Amino acid sequence: MACIFCRIVSGEIPTNIIYEDEFVCAFRDISPVAPVHVVLISKDHLERIDTPGVEKIAGHVILAISKLAATLGLSEDGFRVVNNAGKYGGQMVNHLHFHLLGGRHLEWPPG
Repeated sequence: MACIFCRIVSGEIPTNIIYEDEFVCAFRDISPVAPVHVVLISKDHLERIDTPGVEKIAGHVILAISKLAATLGLSEDGFRVVNNAGKYGGQMVNHLHFHLLGGRHLEWPPG
């Protein structure tokens, strides 16, 4: 199993999971770009947001992000959700994942 996120889901790579349910799990990013930087990954290996089958968990991902934002105290001031798809989109791990960023004012455009 070469995919690092699949190895995290399987428990092969120990990670401090801060949220988990039957479809997704989340943990703090090892190289945070904001005071709160959480990575939420699908438990199934779906490569990116436009992979067939992603529609089965898309709504669930949004609910999980909403729960995480509330739990982490981001709801009142706001937060950003980032999903990178493909090389030009900046995707570095070919496994569906989202970044939840918050805890400071986030500039736009992001880069």
